[in-house]
Amino acid sequence: MKDFLFVYRSDFSNRPQTSPEEMQANTKRWMDWIGTIAAQNKLTDRGNRLDLNGKVLRPNNMVTDGPYTEIKESLAGYSIVKASSLEEALELAKGCPILAAGGNVEVREISVM
Repeated sequence: MKDFLFVYRSDFSNRPQTSPEEMQANTKRWMDWIGTIAAQNKLTDRGNRLDLNGKVLRPNNMVTDGPYTEIKESLAGYSIVKASSLEEALELAKGCPILAAGGNVEVREISVM
């Protein structure tokens, strides 16, 4: 088995306001989806949602504001799963709730250094 990183991206600039009930329902969809992967014993790290605030370190130790959520497809979070191949990892990613909200999941194999 290999480890794969799921990187969740979403367009935050176009996201409508949601009610607390809608937010709770969305959280349940995420927990159910992650739960199906965990039930298969393929979840290495459930991952986390990333805060919208941060800084960017550039060459020469220049620190700038960012990341900017006004740009399309901002990084929203990540998970790490186990799969035998990229194709299997893609199958696991297909149920991700972010897809129904217009976002995407980048699937990358993690290479051990």
